[in-house]
Amino acid sequence: MNIQFNIKNTILALVLLFVSFANSQEIIKEQEVKKDSVKPFKRQKIDGIIATVGDYSVLDSDIDKAFLEITSQGNSVKDITRCQMVSTLLKDKLFAHQAIQDSVIVKDEEVKEKMEQQLSYMIGELGDIKKVVQYFKKNTEDELKTELFEILKMQKLANDMQQKIVGEIQITPEETRNFFKKIPENERPTFGAELEVAQIVITPKISAEEKQKVIDKLKQIRQEVLDGASFKTRAVIYTDDRGSASTGGFYKINKRTGFVKEFKDVAFSLQEGEISEPFETEFGYHIILVEKILGQDLELRHILLMPKVSEQSLKDAKEKIELIKKRIQDKEITFEEAAKTMSDEKETRNNGGTLINPKTQDTHFELTKMDPEFYSQVSNLKNGEISSVILNDDPKEGKKFKIITVTNRIDEHVADYSKDFIKIKEIALKEKQIKAITKWTDEKIKETYIKINGEYKNCDYSDNWLKK
Repeated sequence: MNIQFNIKNTILALVLLFVSFANSQEIIKEQEVKKDSVKPFKRQKIDGIIATVGDYSVLDSDIDKAFLEITSQGNSVKDITRCQMVSTLLKDKLFAHQAIQDSVIVKDEEVKEKMEQQLSYMIGELGDIKKVVQYFKKNTEDELKTELFEILKMQKLANDMQQKIVGEIQITPEETRNFFKKIPENERPTFGAELEVAQIVITPKISAEEKQKVIDKLKQIRQEVLDGASFKTRAVIYTDDRGSASTGGFYKINKRTGFVKEFKDVAFSLQEGEISEPFETEFGYHIILVEKILGQDLELRHILLMPKVSEQSLKDAKEKIELIKKRIQDKEITFEEAAKTMSDEKETRNNGGTLINPKTQDTHFELTKMDPEFYSQVSNLKNGEISSVILNDDPKEGKKFKIITVTNRIDEHVADYSKDFIKIKEIALKEKQIKAITKWTDEKIKETYIKINGEYKNCDYSDNWLKK
């Protein structure tokens, strides 16, 4: 509903994590291995363990899977050696191990919530839970869930440990200035061409009649369920929430789950077995059936129906934005004034339509890092030029029309302290964080049981994994 995942990256990452974690749950010390301990199901041989870090191990196959993960996402591995990959894997294990030693708390509820979200999405993409189990080559759904839970927990431990190390690190303007001054002029970074962009958005109006049709349909479904019909079956057939359709609208949530407030308010007002009346959120109209109340958690099913935009509403919206564009071109009103008074996009309206880059939180968009679709819409625009009318059809927000203009174009240039302060500050902060991570790693390597086996003892590591 409001949780989006990149299925390619999600599944590839999970495949890698499954292999890595399954082989690192248990450290098999050399002196403990006996001939009669080998099981018929081909347990991992001891010579497959290339390293041990605290409570975790790294297998030679983990390296191959890590390379596969990178290449599968279209990235090159030609400059990455196996020794470098081993060093990365060792550091990941060190973070997770030290998180346990430092009593970093990872709540099972949070891990379960993320697990359910990922499973729901993968079910939506692959068809059903049986196909997901088959995809990951597990025997049962319980086996899949148990292993995925442990994978995500280990991953969160490592991430939380890193955040604990760098979370409170800040950079002052003076530190940023000194960092920049120390960079020789001929080594200063070059920033790519950037644009500042503004847009005006017109959203087609949904008629009261269309809204009432949806409400009436949900009321009809609700009554059918009260009369004995299956809520799950009707969710599969009718819901517009494609992420939960295959599971019959199922979600497990608590009050921290990232659903919109209106949805949670209704859900937590219901008793077990109760079905809500239709209610509205930004996604459309819903009904909810609470199946189980488990302490702070709810197991529920919901059906989402989104009112349809009529052809007349689409036509009216397009005509409106075309008229706005013409008035701007005829100098009757500026783009900024039109955005403030006519745009339907509240996030940009008060800023005269100016877009904020979600990655950097400033107004600059680097051309080489733009989303391909956004790039195609703005890359050829000159300063002050207005795009043709663009129809966006978003699964979450529905159809809307927009026009875009480039308010400022900044050519590729060598870093300038006054013009690029935010970017330079970000680079300086990252360097400070890296130094903190390096210092922490050096200290923890000395304190932690680490053993490197075989040919990987000959690697020239940047960190002192060999404790020389």
